[in-house]
Amino acid sequence: MKTSEATGDKPAPRPLDDSALSRILREQQFGVLAAVRSTGHPHLSTVLYRWDEKERVLLISTTVDRLKARLLRRNPHASLHVRGDDIWSFAVAEGVAEVSEPTTEAGDRTGRELLSLTPGFDDPAAERAFLEEAVAERRVVIRIRVSRLYGAALDMTEPAGAA
Repeated sequence: MKTSEATGDKPAPRPLDDSALSRILREQQFGVLAAVRSTGHPHLSTVLYRWDEKERVLLISTTVDRLKARLLRRNPHASLHVRGDDIWSFAVAEGVAEVSEPTTEAGDRTGRELLSLTPGFDDPAAERAFLEEAVAERRVVIRIRVSRLYGAALDMTEPAGAA
């Protein structure tokens, strides 16, 4: 366990490399999205996302009228904070967001992109119902093109007797 002079016997944060950060993003599915309000304060929203490691893009489904979509259209700077396997590790992805046009016809381009965020459907009727519901809800896809990844971990050990 690495320690810091400033913290004595407590472990120091260990920066995570790109591979470890991508692993956190790939293995988790929930994160906290930060967008910028007109006041300059952050707007935080818990979201379900998918990480495309090859393209370095985060994909998030929302509706056209949600605050996060409106804020990101006005100011596309975004960050996603994702907790690691334990409370002592995290990854942050920063980048520029783009918000798609809402899906307007079942199976259109946005609808197919929304469909890619699901585990898939065995029943074509269920897939069609999903696409129709996405149109009715006026769903959009937020794409965050990640330009910076950072995060850290603390190598904590459980105290004796902790369970």
